[in-house]
Amino acid sequence: MKKLLFPLIAIVFIFSSANAQEKWSLEKCINYAKEHNIDLQLRQLEAEVQSNNTKQSKYNLLPNLNGNMGYNFGFGRTKTAADTYSNDDSQTGSLGLSSSVTLFNGFQKYNSIKQNQLDLQASLQDVEKAKEDLALNITSSYLNILFNKELLQVAQEKLKVTKLQIKRTEALVEAGTLPKGTLMEQNAQAAREELEVVNSSNNLDLALLDLAQLLDLENPAEFDISTPELPVLNATRSMVDPESVFINALEFRPEMKAARYRLESSEKGLVIAKGQRAPSLSLSGSWGSSYRKDFPEFNGAGDLIRKEMKLNDQLKLFEYKSIGFNLNIPIFNGGQVNRNIANAKVNINRYKLNMENSKNILRKEIQQAHANAKAAMNKYFSSETAVSSTEEAFRYTEEKFNLGLVNSVDYNQEKNNLFQAKSNLLQAKYEYIFRTKILDFYNGIEIKL
Repeated sequence: MKKLLFPLIAIVFIFSSANAQEKWSLEKCINYAKEHNIDLQLRQLEAEVQSNNTKQSKYNLLPNLNGNMGYNFGFGRTKTAADTYSNDDSQTGSLGLSSSVTLFNGFQKYNSIKQNQLDLQASLQDVEKAKEDLALNITSSYLNILFNKELLQVAQEKLKVTKLQIKRTEALVEAGTLPKGTLMEQNAQAAREELEVVNSSNNLDLALLDLAQLLDLENPAEFDISTPELPVLNATRSMVDPESVFINALEFRPEMKAARYRLESSEKGLVIAKGQRAPSLSLSGSWGSSYRKDFPEFNGAGDLIRKEMKLNDQLKLFEYKSIGFNLNIPIFNGGQVNRNIANAKVNINRYKLNMENSKNILRKEIQQAHANAKAAMNKYFSSETAVSSTEEAFRYTEEKFNLGLVNSVDYNQEKNNLFQAKSNLLQAKYEYIFRTKILDFYNGIEIKL
């Protein structure tokens, strides 16, 4: 049994480790955040409240129905059926139902339903905007991790080259070709580059922590991402005209949809305010009855007697029914209706300005995104050219250094120039990818890597 137990424990441990080290794709990060992000959940709750308001405005069209019931105890002198007073205790009860429905009120209730539906659509678009902003932030953090991973590889490659050069330098120093000071300079350079590796590793850990915290993960230490196949970057790619992107974005961007819905809602608000000038007509009805213990009656001699009449008999005897119409004609209410109409007009103008402001902000964001993408593209291809030329210069300097024609200071300077150019290229590459993703984002293309 013990022989079987150990392999089983080992298998469980292996599977647990594999699950703990599962790497997250960008799509998984975005989907997880949409399900667990608290700010997004708060937005969804706001939309749910607006949905309940919309349902309530529909229920307001239905008749109401209310019941009432009471039972009273009386003590002391009370008036009798013979119009005299006596010291007597009494018990009485009442039961009733009432209902009313609005038949016409200037279509205020119908327009309230339409207004609430528009407000609900605006709230739902706010949720979509929050989702897209969250996806964009996650993409930025995700690309930052990929950038720091490659930057760590560049630092490690740089240190590897230096260590190889130290071995060559040791051989040249032993052969007497180079002075011992050259080897000491190379060792010092290796120590500095080891520090660069440590710093790059720390930056990668911080970048992973930033994304893990953005996802609200409980165990960020176990978090890591997968490395996707990045899009091919080429100089022949043409940038989409920002004005065409703007015209397209006006139709589908959630912030623009929300602004349009709120403008339409304010217009319905004006119709509702004007409806307050119209007469309102309602229908009401009620049913009721009462009960009294020791119901008073007169005998044949005219004497007052008391006997208890059955509940059903009293309810039938004292049953009361009514139905009626109520017409309310507004004549003067302290200018309240006129004030509501004036405020509704102001509200329309306010949302028109909000609409124009949203358009201006969107146009500026797209223009900025286009300019940033174009600048990032030019920077990337310039950096690519710089790396190519710096590699040639470094190979030439390395050959001269191996022959003792160049000192270690010049060699290290040229090597630093090469790896700085590679770092600049990496930074430009990920900035170019991110900027083009933003431009695609405004053009209605889903964010993917």
